[in-house]
Formats: sequence, structure tokens, C-alpha cells
Amino acid sequence: MPAPGNKPKNLLATLRELLAYLGRHKLLFLAVALMVAVSAVANLVGTYMIRPVVDALAAGDYTAFVKNILLTAAIYLVGVLATFGYTQTMVHAGQKVLVDIRRDLFAHIQTLPLRYFDTRSRGDIMSYFTNDVDTVAEAMNNSFAMVIQSFIQIVGTLTMIFILNWQLSLIVVVGYAVMFAYISFSTRRSRRYFQKQQAVLGELDGYVEEMVTGQKVVKVFNHESANVATFGDKNEQLRVAGTGAQAYAASMIPAVVSISYVNYAIVAAVGGWMAIAGLTDVGALASYLVFVRQTAMPINQFTQQSNFLLSALAGAERVFAAMREKPEVDEGRVALEQTGKGSWEWRIPAGLGVGAWGSLVEVAPEEGAAPRPAAGSEDFAAGRTASGDSDQAAPAFAKQTAPAALEAGAQVGATARGVDGTVLAVGSLPLCGDVRFHNVSFGYEPGHEVLHDINLFAKPGQTIAFVGSTGAGKTTITNLINRFYDVQTGEITFDGINVKNIEKDSLRRSLGIVLQDTHLFTGTIADNIRFGKLDATDEEVRAAARIANADSFIRRLPRGYDTMVTSDGANLSQGQRQLLAIARAAVADPPVLILDEATSSIDTRTEMLISRGMKQLMEGRTTFMIAHRLSTVRDADAIMVLDHGRIIERGTHEELYALGGTYWELCQGLKELD
Repeated sequence: MPAPGNKPKNLLATLRELLAYLGRHKLLFLAVALMVAVSAVANLVGTYMIRPVVDALAAGDYTAFVKNILLTAAIYLVGVLATFGYTQTMVHAGQKVLVDIRRDLFAHIQTLPLRYFDTRSRGDIMSYFTNDVDTVAEAMNNSFAMVIQSFIQIVGTLTMIFILNWQLSLIVVVGYAVMFAYISFSTRRSRRYFQKQQAVLGELDGYVEEMVTGQKVVKVFNHESANVATFGDKNEQLRVAGTGAQAYAASMIPAVVSISYVNYAIVAAVGGWMAIAGLTDVGALASYLVFVRQTAMPINQFTQQSNFLLSALAGAERVFAAMREKPEVDEGRVALEQTGKGSWEWRIPAGLGVGAWGSLVEVAPEEGAAPRPAAGSEDFAAGRTASGDSDQAAPAFAKQTAPAALEAGAQVGATARGVDGTVLAVGSLPLCGDVRFHNVSFGYEPGHEVLHDINLFAKPGQTIAFVGSTGAGKTTITNLINRFYDVQTGEITFDGINVKNIEKDSLRRSLGIVLQDTHLFTGTIADNIRFGKLDATDEEVRAAARIANADSFIRRLPRGYDTMVTSDGANLSQGQRQLLAIARAAVADPPVLILDEATSSIDTRTEMLISRGMKQLMEGRTTFMIAHRLSTVRDADAIMVLDHGRIIERGTHEELYALGGTYWELCQGLKELD
């Protein structure tokens, strides 16, 4: 028996969702259904024609005999043409449905939050698009038309045998009841195993993908035998689930055939006695016995497709479950627009303004008042400072004058005020790059905080470095800036605007990120650089490469910028891949940079070559740097030393070194920085 946790999901909900996709191409499926009906009816009528053919032959009416033979042939010919038509139409209809499912699944996957991908293996997610969708494809191609045809044949056969001889038909109905009872019994049990099989198959795919990707590490640590043993365990789980599914499903066909043979034998014996007794004619009995013999055929066809159907339903359940996952929520309303090279502006929605703590509030304009400084953060500057920081003055944009032309909701020449009378910043405001954390605490899981009461600020153009051991919270801070995750308590403001009020697309467009683990896509070198700005010109791509000092090695490649990158850049060195990642960030021309030790995979000589380019890239931009080499943070405007999710020291290199604390110990090698 399956484990208690492997109970079937909501079958009706899965069927409804699948039928909704079929409904998008209802005309094609209606045509398939009509042609299937014609094929099934032709088979039934052709079988019934045995009666007039036999009667004409018994009566010696050879003219009628020939006519009936020709009519039977014509009926079967129509059935053959209908069968050919629905099989071809079904191929096109089925592929259209699969295209829709794959497209919707992929589009939905793109909307899911990063947490979804962090908690699932890549192989299991890939299994949605391969194994699970493929099982639906097999069912669409092999079972849809067969189920319709089998249903029509079952109903039609029962109707015809009752017309021919209702007394004998009672025996057939009893046989049908036994068949369906066993099919129902086997289906319920095999469906559980099919669901388990699809789940285990996803886990197995994830494990294989993980081990193949990390094959170098596996060989370095001689982990092959352990991997084989783990794979064997997972493979055994798949075997058990697959055996259970196939055992129940495979038993249906011989059971149905055996019951149909017994049924046929009983009906033939009773029917022969009735013919001898003169209770039925020979032609009717001959036609009747053929129908009885065929009663098992549509049921056999259905049971033969049961494997496809059950596996498809299990796969569809996983696919639709993924599509029911809640997408990333974006309640932001403030947009960001690039108005020129290096020039960005915030677009505050009509009728709203930015108040204290970056909140959005309704605007109540004062008629006739002269323009005055937008003091969206005056309250913040006056007293709501974050503890522990020596400089928490109002963000730079709060010192800007209100735009000459305000958007709807704040009239030209008027002072925009919130409902409480506070003067607000409204309309279009230049982006400065002022990022601040106010008492931020965060945990990936409830009850397990990894950041505790973080307060920090980054003025426009400043470079802020984070140092600390693994698990100190360095990467988590950057994940919160770009809203891969949202804070549980506290606020993060960007130019005085709470990041939760900024559209995620706009926020992330303003951030250039270079990660330690570089990911390149299949395409040309230019395509990979252009990933940072899809509409970048060839000259912009080359300029970005020059900033990263990647231009020289790119031009030495066989096809220069048109050189193909494959297998995540396997044909490039680690340093070259990192240089392309830096060029990708440069072409985006963002006002804020996040560098997760962008030079960690580059040798010392290459690091020296790009240092000038990196300084040029960072010039005028607010930069957050996660440091794995202390040599890269010496010139930072402020260094934050993190330990177990808390900032324990902050200051410049000289200040922290003179302090003689944790940073000094790191510089002296008394503690490790990893």
C-alpha cells in the first residue's frame, strides 16, 4: 500500500484545469469528437450488418446478399476515413494544448519569488517541463480520442444488444458490472502509485542534475561510490512506485478479457439453446454474438490507456500545482524612468506624495501657495534617526525643490500636503542613490532571524563594504535591497522612498549586480553582455566591455563578440566569465551597484587590470560591496563588520584598524574572512 502521505490530490480540480486548456481549442476537439463518433458508429452499424447479410444468405437472396456486403464495405470505409481524420486532427489539437501549458507554466515560473527556487531543486522544476508535460502529451495523443470512441462503443453496443435480445443482454450487463467494479478498484490504487512515481521521478532528476553539475567536486572528494549508493536508493523508490502503478494497471486487461470470455461462453450457450428452441433467429444470434464478443473491446481499449491516463493526471497535478503557486507580490506604485545616460527619475503616481519614512500618502494641495522645498523627509530628519549612525540626515532628494510642473493631484504653483498637513515630495524627482536601513530585522524562516536591528546609510556615490564570516548576513542584506525578500520589521528606503512602495521592476532596473557565481547564457559574447540592457547598441556593448577590461580578451577570441558561449561559459576561463558579468553590469548603467566580490575569481594580474575600470564604473554610483578579500575594501567610504546578523563595527579602514577590534584581527590574520 502507498504511504499515508501519498494520498491522491483533487482529481476533479485537475480535470477541470485540463479541460479548460482543451476548451481553448474547442473547434478542433469538437471536430475530433465528431469524427470519433462517426468511426465508432460505423463500427457498430457494420457489426449489425452481419444480421441482414446472414439472413439474405440463408434465404438464398443473392442480390440482397451482394447489396448488403457492398453497404457494409461502404460503412467500414467511412469509419476508416473518419479514423484517419481524427488521428491527424488530434495530433495538431494536442500539440496546441501542450504549447499553451508549457507557455503558461514558463510564464508563471518567471513570476514566482526567489524563495520558491531556493526551496526546490532545479531538477525537480525542470521535471515539470519534461516528464510531467510529456505524460500529458502521451495521454493527449493516445487516449483522448480512444476514451471517446470507447464510451460511444460501450453505449452503442449495449443499445444494440438490447434491441437484438434483451433477455441475453441481462447476462452481459452482469459481466459489465463485474468488469467496472474491478477497474474502479485497480484505478484507485494505481493512481496513488502514479502520483508517487511522478514525485520521486522529479527528486531523481534533481539529484542527477545536481551530481552532474558538481562532477568535479565529486571526483575531487572521491564521492562516486556514495553517489551511486544514494542514486540506488532513489532509483529503488522509483522502482517500487512504478511497479505498484504498473502492477494494478496491467492487471486490468487480463481481468477484463477473462471476464469477457466467461460472459461470451455463457451467452453463446444460452443463445444456442434459444435458437434451437425457436426463440431467436440465426442471423440475429450471429450478430448478437459478435456484439457480445466486442463488448470487451472498448473496455480493453480503455484499460490499455489507463497507464497513460493515470500517469498524465499525476503529471498534470504537479504542473497545475506549480501554476497555482502564488506569484511574487508587487504592491509598489512609484516607478523609475531613465531619462538619459546616467540620468534617472522617480515617477510618483498622480494624487500621491512621499511622506515620512518613505510612505505614500494622498495629496491635498493648497491653492495659490508658492513652490517650496519638498520636505518629504523633514520629520525623519528632525528626529526619526536610526540609532547607532552618526549621519542620518534627510535623503538628498528631500533637499530638492518641488518640480515646476506637478502631476495631477498636486496643482502647479501649489504646495502639496498630506491629509495631516505635512509637506510632501510629489511628481517627478531625480534619482540620487541614497539607500538606508532603519531597524531592519529579517529571517528566511519564521522564528529564525538572520539579521538583527540593522541600521546603515549609503549616501549617493558612496561605497559601503560588508565583511564578516560565512553566515554573518552579508548576502542577505543585498537580497533585501533588491527585494528578492521583504523585511519582517523595519524599513529600507531608496531616496527616502520605502522600497515596498517602489515597483519591483523599477527597483531592480536601478541596481547593477555582479555575483560571485557568474551565470552565462547560451548565445554570443555580445548577447551575454547585452543581457544587462536588451536594447544596448553594439557600441554600448563594446564600451561596457572596455570598462570591465574585457574588450582585449574578447577581440582575441575566434569570432570576437560573436563567439558563442555554451554550457554556462565552459569555453571561457572563470576570470573571463567574471569580466563578462562586470561588463553586463556596466552596460546597464545603474545608479546603484551590488558587488558580491566581483573580483574573487580573477587572478591578481587581472584584478589590477580591471581596478581602473571598476573605479570608473563605480564613480558617481552608490555601491554595496561584499568583500572576501580585505584588499578590495580599503578604499570604501564605510566598512560594516558583520557577525551573526549584527553590525558590530563600522567605519573607514583606518578607523577600524585603529580600533583594534574584529576588523584589526581580520587584517592581522587572527581571524579568517570567508
